Amino acid sequence: MGKQQIPLKTTATRFIRAVKLFMTSDVGGRAGFLLGCLIALFGGISALNVVSSFVGRHFMTAIADRQTAEFVHQAIFYASVFVASTIASVTARFVEERLALLWRQFLTRRAIGLYMADGTFYRLGIQGKISHPDQRIAEDVKAFTTTTLSFLLMLLSSMLTVFTFSSVLWLISPLLFFTAVIYAALGSFMTILLGRPLIKLNYNQLDSEAGFRSGLIRVRENAESIMAEGSEQRHANRLLRQFDDLAANFRRIISINRNVGFFTTGYNWMIQILPVVLIAPAFMRGDMEFGVITQSAAAFAMLVGAFSFIVAQFNSISNFATVVARISSLLDAIEEARTSANPGIEFAETHGSLSYENLTLTSPAGGALLKDLSIRLPADTRVIITGEGDDASVALFRATAGLSTSGNGRIIIPPREEIRFLGQRAYCGPGTLRQILTSQKRSMEETDEQVLVLLRKLGVVHPLVSGDLDSEQDWPTLLSPREQRLVAIASALIAAPSYILFEKADSIFGHELSTEILKLLAERGIACVNFAEPDAPRAAYDIVIEYHSDGSWTRIDRKAEA
Repeated sequence: MGKQQIPLKTTATRFIRAVKLFMTSDVGGRAGFLLGCLIALFGGISALNVVSSFVGRHFMTAIADRQTAEFVHQAIFYASVFVASTIASVTARFVEERLALLWRQFLTRRAIGLYMADGTFYRLGIQGKISHPDQRIAEDVKAFTTTTLSFLLMLLSSMLTVFTFSSVLWLISPLLFFTAVIYAALGSFMTILLGRPLIKLNYNQLDSEAGFRSGLIRVRENAESIMAEGSEQRHANRLLRQFDDLAANFRRIISINRNVGFFTTGYNWMIQILPVVLIAPAFMRGDMEFGVITQSAAAFAMLVGAFSFIVAQFNSISNFATVVARISSLLDAIEEARTSANPGIEFAETHGSLSYENLTLTSPAGGALLKDLSIRLPADTRVIITGEGDDASVALFRATAGLSTSGNGRIIIPPREEIRFLGQRAYCGPGTLRQILTSQKRSMEETDEQVLVLLRKLGVVHPLVSGDLDSEQDWPTLLSPREQRLVAIASALIAAPSYILFEKADSIFGHELSTEILKLLAERGIACVNFAEPDAPRAAYDIVIEYHSDGSWTRIDRKAEA
C-alpha cells in the first residue's frame, strides 16, 4: 500500500477546520473557558519570569557587594517568586491536560461516528487506499490533540517571552538583542534543512509499526489454525520481514536525528557563552554591575529560546506534521468511502417491505448471475432462494446487505432495525451477553430465564452462557464459530425484526436445527429469507425463488400449490 503525500494547503485546511469544529461544538464553551484560563496562566508565568530576572540580578549584585541585609531580602523575594511560578506552572499543566482530553474525546467520538456509519469502515477495508485506520483513530487523534495544544501554548509562551524580554535585553545591550535574533534565525534555517526528511520517515515508521503489530495480533487470533496447519515458520518469516523493514526505516530516522543533534546540541551550548562574551568587557570596564551579567545571560537564553521554537521542537514538529497528514488522509478516505457506496445498485428504505426491481448481478469475470430480478417478498413468509450453483445466492445476499457486489438495479429494504442479516460468519465481540443480545434501539422484553431457555433451545450449552447475562467476557475466544452464529440468531429473535436473512442456513446449522429456527421465526411472525445452497430442502418454505445458470429465475409459490 503506497504512502500518501498530503498537500500542505489541504493539511492546513484540515487543521483549521478541526480546531473550528471543536470550538463551535457543544463542548466549545468549556473549551473556551479552559483556553482562557491557560492564556491568563501563561501570561502570569511570563510576568513572573521577568520579575525573576530582576530579582536574580539584585540577588547576585548583593552577593558581589557583600550586602547581607539586601541578600536576605532578595532571597526571600526570590523564594516567593519561585513558589508563585510553581503554582502557576502546575495549574497550567493541569488545565492543559484537561483541555487536551476534552478535545480528544470530541474528535474520537466524531471519528468513530463517521467511521462506523453507513458501512464506511467496510468500504475503507475493501478499497485498500488507507492503512491501519484503527491506529489513526486511537493513536494519531491522541497525538494530534495533545501535540497541537502543546504547540499552541508553546507558541503563546514564546510570543509572551519575546514581548517581555525583548525590552529587557534591549535595555542591557541592543547588540545583544540583534545577536539573539540573527542567531535564532540561522539556527531555525539549519535545523529545517537538516531535519526535513524526518516527516516522510516518521510517516512510514508509524505505518510499519502498525503493520507489525497487526501481524502479531492476527497470529494470536488465528493461533489454532496456524498450529493445526503447521505454518508457524511461514508466519514467523513474515513477521521478521515486517520487523526488518521497520528497523531499516528507524535506522534512517536515527541517522537524521544524529545530524540534527550535532547541530542543536552545539547551538544550545553556545547560547550560554555568547551573552557573557558580549557583556563581560563592559563589566570589566566598570560600566555594569555583576548582576547584569547573570540577568543578560538569562534574558538572552529566554529570548533565543523563544525565537528558536523550531530548533528546540523540531523532532516534535516533524512527528506532528506526520500525524496531521495521517489524520487528513483518513478523513479524505472516509469522505470518499461515504460517497462511493455501490454506484450501480440503488437502495431505498420502506417500512415492512423487501423487494427487488430490475436487479441484475454479475460475477467478477463479467458473467450474469441474475438477470432483471423483480420480486416482492411479503412479511411473515418463509422464502428460499436457490438454484444451479451458489454464486447467485451469495451475490444476492451480499448485495441486499450492502456489501460490495457488481450489478445494477434497485433494492428496497426495511429500515435497519427491521431487518437482520446472518451470514456464514458471525462475530459476537467482547462484552456481556446482555449487550450482545439486546438491540441498541430496543430494550430486552424477555426475562433472563426466557433468554437462557432460548439459548439452550438453539443449542448454546457453554458453561458461561448458562447463568449470568451481565458477565463481561471475550466471547470470540470462548465460543466456537457455530456457537457465535447461534448467539447471533438468538439476538435476532429477541430483537424481533420484520425480516431475518440467512446465508446458507442449512449447511451451517443442519436440516433439523434449521427447521426448529423456522418454527421459532413463525411463532414470532418474522419473515425468513434463506439464500441457500443448491441441494437445500424446500418443503418448509412458502416461496421458492429458483435461479438458473443463464441468470434467469422463476418464482414458485408453495402456498398457492398447497
